[in-house]
Amino acid sequence: MTEKYSVDVLIIGGGAAGLFAAIRLSEFNPETKIIVVEKADVRRSGCLASGVNALNAYIGKGHTPEDYVEYAVNDAHSIARRDLLLTMAQRLNHVTKIIERLGLVIEKDSEGNYVERGWRNVKINGESIKLILAAAVKKFPNVEILNHVNVADFLLDGDKVVGAYGFGVREKIFYNFAAKVTLIATGGASGIYLPNHSGGSRHQIWYSPFNTGAGYAMGIRAGAEMTTFEMRFVALRCKDTIAPTGTLAQGVGAAQINSRGEFYQKNYGNTTSERVFAVTSEKFFGRAPCYLKTIGISAEQEKFLLDAYLNMSPAQTLRWIETNQPPSKFNVEICGTEPYIIGGHTAAGYWVDKNRQTTLKNLFAAGDVAGGCPQKYVTGAFAEAEIVAESILETLAEIKMPAPIDFNTGELKKFFANDSAFTIDELEIAMQTTMDEYAGGLTQNYRFNESQLNLAAKNIERIEKLSENLHAADMYDLLKIFELRERLTVAKVLIEHLKARRETRWAGFAQNLDYPNRDDKFNLLVNSVTTGGKTKIIFRSLNDDLH
Repeated sequence: MTEKYSVDVLIIGGGAAGLFAAIRLSEFNPETKIIVVEKADVRRSGCLASGVNALNAYIGKGHTPEDYVEYAVNDAHSIARRDLLLTMAQRLNHVTKIIERLGLVIEKDSEGNYVERGWRNVKINGESIKLILAAAVKKFPNVEILNHVNVADFLLDGDKVVGAYGFGVREKIFYNFAAKVTLIATGGASGIYLPNHSGGSRHQIWYSPFNTGAGYAMGIRAGAEMTTFEMRFVALRCKDTIAPTGTLAQGVGAAQINSRGEFYQKNYGNTTSERVFAVTSEKFFGRAPCYLKTIGISAEQEKFLLDAYLNMSPAQTLRWIETNQPPSKFNVEICGTEPYIIGGHTAAGYWVDKNRQTTLKNLFAAGDVAGGCPQKYVTGAFAEAEIVAESILETLAEIKMPAPIDFNTGELKKFFANDSAFTIDELEIAMQTTMDEYAGGLTQNYRFNESQLNLAAKNIERIEKLSENLHAADMYDLLKIFELRERLTVAKVLIEHLKARRETRWAGFAQNLDYPNRDDKFNLLVNSVTTGGKTKIIFRSLNDDLH
């Protein structure tokens, strides 16, 4: 059974960017016909599924959007698009007001001002942020939400995106979407590398395990230009629970110390990647484990931590309680995670112009899949969604509704008839192990050389061929097969990007052992276009825009 839809705007992904875009499009023009397609349920999907306790992109008192640009460029060691950062930063406080209007509780002091956590953050009660966004979207009659529907690929007319096709996750229904304009607002890519935990706990990771790089993969297959995949993101997290550390560092001023009690961070620098590199290096030199020093914090600070982690990472609060090791009495051990590809923290993603339009006509990108603009976090995703909404409405009336393009459902149904010697999980672990060992994963302290990358490329290509014969017992299996294949597609392009940047720019995120130092001739962007399964690297100036 195939269901067909024709809409003005197709939004793929019901996360922060996708839902906010639907809200702003509807507020700007209530006649706009919109469909939001989400493979889970928009009420609890994506990065914000379990909540968040701060808005980490905000312009605090005494600072300007230009200050935020400088912070983000410095943290990215220069590899970022200033034009994208500025257009985002100029809207951060504006979209904060909008999400507060929609019902998000933002903490305020006795004078009614937001409670800042450093000049770029404000504290919130954000456990229900996705519920708030979902409820806001559902109030608009022009918006239809399709939950539990996985988009498999774009539908193309030449270099123009005219819709997409997909399938139900719970029911054997195939979907054909024709759209004037498409917004890709899916998440980044997790699960490419072997994670901190193994076996049945391997999905206990920092980033959403269900963000598989689907949006990236669709763009790669369609020939969109992509940027900066080699700027992987490695999160510094509380060991075992993989809970965020920012609340400890910024909320109670917990500094990093090693097993000797030494405050070592001053020896490494304080950008995001340098903080991870510090932990990796201390371990290498035999001074592990590393901690955030919390011993001696006040009872009030401890209560703040217990409450704060319940808003975003309950496992950490539960660990403190069940082990009877409260942070005031025991320091919190920290570690790095496996690498992720995330345009919301680093600059990986689609190559876009200031309107967030991609190199494919009528396709926009916002949030984690939009490249060039790091340090977005939640409000940055909102800002990009609003930019896209305004840009779409400027041209929507001039675009004709495309005729539906039929797709071959046999390419999806074949997996039900396949007979494979391998399971989906076995190939997933094979992919993760290959990337970990040969492409700078966690067990290798994020280090690699070109010979290892070449071997990784061969192994990933072999696994990709094996994935063509995987068997699906039901629609959920079909989803898992597509998630694996999406990760494999992203992994292939990532390897080519790692090979192309012949320097070590972000030592905590990646160390190229053939080129262990920073090289200023690589003060440029590594982009790529994939055609016919072959990835071509394009080097662009930091001042280039899409055109």
